Amino acid sequence: MKAFTLGRVIPLVEVSAADPAERNLLASDSAAMELPLRDTRHRPLRDLRISVTDRCNFRCVYCMPKEVFDKDYAFLPRRELLSFEEIERAARVFVGLGVEKIRLTGGEPLLRKDLEYLVDRLATLRTPRGEDVELTLTTNGSLLSRKAQLLRNAGLKRITVSLDSIDEAVFQRMNGVDFPAALVLEGIDAALRVGLAPVKVNMVVKRGVNDTQILPMALHFRGTGVEVRFIEFMDVGASNGWNMGSVVSSSEVVRRIDAAFQLLPVGRDKPSDTSVRFRYADGQGNIGVISSVSQPFCGDCTRLRLSADGQLFTCLFASRGLDIRTPMRNGHTDEALRQLVAYLWRRRADRYSEQRGKSSVTDDRSKVEMSFIGG
Repeated sequence: MKAFTLGRVIPLVEVSAADPAERNLLASDSAAMELPLRDTRHRPLRDLRISVTDRCNFRCVYCMPKEVFDKDYAFLPRRELLSFEEIERAARVFVGLGVEKIRLTGGEPLLRKDLEYLVDRLATLRTPRGEDVELTLTTNGSLLSRKAQLLRNAGLKRITVSLDSIDEAVFQRMNGVDFPAALVLEGIDAALRVGLAPVKVNMVVKRGVNDTQILPMALHFRGTGVEVRFIEFMDVGASNGWNMGSVVSSSEVVRRIDAAFQLLPVGRDKPSDTSVRFRYADGQGNIGVISSVSQPFCGDCTRLRLSADGQLFTCLFASRGLDIRTPMRNGHTDEALRQLVAYLWRRRADRYSEQRGKSSVTDDRSKVEMSFIGG
């Protein structure tokens, strides 16, 4: 049976049993917990992405290619997944440390049974200032038409749907399981009906595969209130066969759309946003581009990722994580978890996309698959 080998996972005991200097640093983290937490590049901790499952019913070429994630692939057993109670507990700790936005991811998060109960729990979270935490979810849309109302009733604020083409042949080739685009579009319509707005659509663009769909996607959603975000094909994980020649730069995407419908720059809503927005000059909505390859935004990244089995990752391109499931199950207090997270974040120095291709160290390491920690 095949199984993906992760980079090394750092257990709590390894951190807490470090040399005296490291123990003193850990103690100092709890002594003065000034918020927001900031890393070595002064980036605050603001966003948390929680993967609720490593399983997905799609086999997209850029994430879980079917040649690797086949019927013999060993996914996480249920006992290794964080329970909803554990996820809620961890989320409360993170919110207490300055997290203002939580995004549920996967795998495909709607495959997790009774996910709406987790949404209901997380929707009650408030920041130290008493403000609502922004709670969102990213899905491939395959189950959205039947789940949209349940998610909205539970307190989900908005949703992002991955859709790489509206052409059936292209989309089915991209998702690897012949799933029809029409059913994803039904899910998007359902999300709009129940008020999971604004709905955003993510399209990963791969040259020679679906780049002919840039303009059709823009045209389909223009004027609907749905914002399409065009994402450069990234070298996440070690299985998607990435090469620079397959990347369609965001600037090329904008040029193609602007040639048909004049675009005006808007920029980022917040410095930490991944998407740079443009609006149609005639007022028919917006598009966004995410340029991790051609214009890296590492310097503004405020995201921490929690995997389905309780590992913390400080970068989408990480090669190792920090285990918090074990301390939670071994009776460690919330304060101990706070210290551990502070220790991790304050030593964070990730800037993989800025270093891409410049360092043999970053190029050669075994990166964690995106399906394991979410996009």
